[in-house]
Amino acid sequence: MTNLPAIIAYQGVPGAYSHLSCRKAHPELEAYACTTFADAMFMVERGQARLAMIPLENSTAGRVEEIYRLMPKTKLHIVGEHFEPVNHCLLVPKGGTEETVKTVTSHPQALAQCDEHINEMGLEPIASLDTAGAAEEISQSNDPTRAAIASSLAAELYDLSILKENFQDKTGNTTRFMILARDSHMPKLEQNVRFMTSIMFTVRNIPAALYKALGGFSTNGVNMLKLESYMASDSMTATSFHLDVEGHPEEKAMKYALQELDFFAKEVRIMGTYEWHPFRTESGQIIE
Repeated sequence: MTNLPAIIAYQGVPGAYSHLSCRKAHPELEAYACTTFADAMFMVERGQARLAMIPLENSTAGRVEEIYRLMPKTKLHIVGEHFEPVNHCLLVPKGGTEETVKTVTSHPQALAQCDEHINEMGLEPIASLDTAGAAEEISQSNDPTRAAIASSLAAELYDLSILKENFQDKTGNTTRFMILARDSHMPKLEQNVRFMTSIMFTVRNIPAALYKALGGFSTNGVNMLKLESYMASDSMTATSFHLDVEGHPEEKAMKYALQELDFFAKEVRIMGTYEWHPFRTESGQIIE
């Protein structure tokens, strides 16, 4: 993997939360902005980037549906995960103050997440395509009556002042990203290291197939942390699943569970095994 360009691709505009995640998780790589998730993912598949930082789910907005449809179309592997707490900042051009600001622009979700604070300040919300794009727009206008909601990185990149940090109404809003690579990287099984394994599969057309496919994880004491279903084709005839479990494929319990999954499911694909992210156990709060 080291012979590939030292680039990590992401979807969005420079200053987006995906860009911030790239900086935090892999500061040694150059972050490259792409127009779509597919563009970022296929950059990696073509060998034009070493990694891709792709959001899978958000604690407030839920899952990113498009990713589940894109993953089966690639041969990419999950080599890590990253959790990025969303810290919305109220940004203004240099010279802007609480007294001068009249409007605020951002992605509709960001506006909704800051609705109470927006109303408290008496600002008029204006929807934009994304947070970082809104920051870039107000930097170009240099109008002290306009503000944007975006990341602290957007403030740095577009030379804006941070009027208020943590502008969101509720704390705890977090996005989970998966880090994708072209080649698989199975980490060595080590004691006292917690691992995650992500699996995609389609169940066979037999009664109680999903119940039986997942039964092996229960009987072998393997902790299932996430199960998502999605339509694998436009015909709506086959349902596929994304499963996250705690464990390493070389552990005895996982081997037995995977054998049972293989028996009752088809098109089983281990997307990747990677270390459990520290965010999952921060402050004693296990995210399951």
